[in-house]
Amino acid sequence: MSGLLAYSGLTTKMRAMQSRFLEDSNFRELVELESVPQAVSYLKQKPSYEPIFGSEDENQLHRGTIERMLRQSIYRDFTKLYRFSNVDQRRFLNLYFKRYEVTIIKECLTNLFDHRNTTMNLSAFEEFFEQHSKLNLALMTASTTIDEFVESLRDTDYYAPFAKLLTLTSPTLFDYEMTLDLYYFSEIWKMKDKLFSGKDLNELTKAYGNKFDMLNLQWIYRSKCYYHMNAVDIYALLIPSRYRLKPQEIRAMVESENRSSLEGLIQQTYYGKHYQNFSLDTLESMYAAIMKQVLSGESRKNPYSVATIYSYLYHKEHEVNRIIIALECVRYRIAPDEAMKHVATT
Repeated sequence: MSGLLAYSGLTTKMRAMQSRFLEDSNFRELVELESVPQAVSYLKQKPSYEPIFGSEDENQLHRGTIERMLRQSIYRDFTKLYRFSNVDQRRFLNLYFKRYEVTIIKECLTNLFDHRNTTMNLSAFEEFFEQHSKLNLALMTASTTIDEFVESLRDTDYYAPFAKLLTLTSPTLFDYEMTLDLYYFSEIWKMKDKLFSGKDLNELTKAYGNKFDMLNLQWIYRSKCYYHMNAVDIYALLIPSRYRLKPQEIRAMVESENRSSLEGLIQQTYYGKHYQNFSLDTLESMYAAIMKQVLSGESRKNPYSVATIYSYLYHKEHEVNRIIIALECVRYRIAPDEAMKHVATT
């Protein structure tokens, strides 16, 4: 079952939830506040965040706790959509769910490498997580060495790519995170073709294709201009999937001699030709802008399709990221006008 009949109820639900998104005027009011506790108190008044912060004393919340609680609102919305979805729609949500598993694994890895205690607060997500994930959080959070952590993943799809790293000499957090990302992106690209067809497959190919291209452009730029990595090492970091970027364009950019030549090559790609002000300096902000344009456009064109679900989840995560940036601006007392520039480019 697809189309209007299958999606009308879910689309109505998402529109009601989307009506609770913050407006630009809300972000302006947020960055004009004098302290983070005031900002959290402000968020308490908003329907999307009142259930998360409502019973908490904002004066006792630390930076990391606030960010984790904001992420809880994403999980909470995902769970709502899942409960309201039919079998076909859940195929996409099950695929998208791996994104949250990756986030949790990264948090555990970061804490392990930094020698910090790992605690997981999945309060709004715990029941769903226990039913749909093979990750053993108890074993993961109890691990005190990277070997123990990898062993805790043995019964999951993540074990094989991580186990290979154990054969290396002193792999870093960066190595584990890149291995995880490459596995996740490759799996998404492969599974979409197995699970979807027709309009839904075209929409997912367009959305993920643009995403992976933009991530590859960012990684090429950072690897060459910030870390001065050689071509062989850069190729190892790239997502193997291609959409608008041609193999010869990727090769030319990876092997370019300097920033100036890389800039010229990027301008010759599909993205350089089709998007105004697309340059090395705007890659991160253009990533957000292009994804927003692609997903919003597909959602408007096909409101009763998987694009609408992806669009909602993307915009929810984007809003939370903007809130985190706004709170950082309040924390460091950045002037409101300057703070709004940071919020706008996130």
